[in-house]
Amino acid sequence: MNELIERLESEPALAWKLSVNILGAPPDSTAARQAAESTRSSALVGSLLAGRDTSGRAYRKWTGSHWLLSILADLGCPPGEAALRPLMDETFDCWLGQAHKKHIRLIAGRTRRCASQEAYAIWTSLKLGFADDRTEELVSRLLRWQWPDGGWNCDKRPEVDISSFMETLIPLRALAKYAQDSGDPRAEAAAGQAGEVFLKRNLFKRQSDTSVMDEHFVRLHYPAYWHYDILFGLKVMAEAGFISDPRCRDALELLETKRLPDGGFPAEESFSRSTRPQLSGYTPVVWGGIDRKGLNPFVTADALFVLRAAGRLSPESLAGL
Repeated sequence: MNELIERLESEPALAWKLSVNILGAPPDSTAARQAAESTRSSALVGSLLAGRDTSGRAYRKWTGSHWLLSILADLGCPPGEAALRPLMDETFDCWLGQAHKKHIRLIAGRTRRCASQEAYAIWTSLKLGFADDRTEELVSRLLRWQWPDGGWNCDKRPEVDISSFMETLIPLRALAKYAQDSGDPRAEAAAGQAGEVFLKRNLFKRQSDTSVMDEHFVRLHYPAYWHYDILFGLKVMAEAGFISDPRCRDALELLETKRLPDGGFPAEESFSRSTRPQLSGYTPVVWGGIDRKGLNPFVTADALFVLRAAGRLSPESLAGL
């Protein structure tokens, strides 16, 4: 395990995840703050910011402000960074502006929205220390738009009445964080209802016959962006406090089957490209590479966090860290 930790330490952008999520440093500790600063000053974060789309397209995949903030927050960059405030303002303007209203549609009694968009703005504003009345407004919208089964969906077909995994996971993450920070009982209840969308399907199985819902759900990625896989699902379950629910067990066991002999985990697919920057989906960062037989440090950091939160790292392994 020590060798595994040394490999994660070799990527400075993982300093906060390693310190807090894996080694268990309290988030408000000196060690955690120092790790967050190391993450913020890393070459990887520098490359992300240098490659930002400055044309005003906050949602440009994956170089717009919306996406950059979601990654920086996930990596654990320190809150209150003045240089990031313009990115947050641009993101809020995107989802609260007049032009966005035409994308909010009520069809057959349900609001059809890509709610992951508003939700990421909520979550990043909370994580990066920029939450204000705009955060509150987006929270209120998510609560109004929640479907009867607990989730959200952007499918405009009137007959569709089941929530989407992709459009529900990030709202769950955002509302759980908001409830933890504010104590708001409405957000806590909504997060609990959203959690059931995943838990009643064991995070990746159809209710009708327990088959795998989507082959991409059981492959590992980083970053997932708005996509769903079991690792992202389990990470949100851990953050929201649902990881001990027995219905997470099948996904946890499936994750464990993917562990490599060296203790790490691979990235099995990618949702981004590091070539042809003129095309959507470009990122200036190579996220550890795709190799089903080789350790990916970003996937490994998240997988170890999940297993630690679920009590699936043995005391001996933790002691070795």
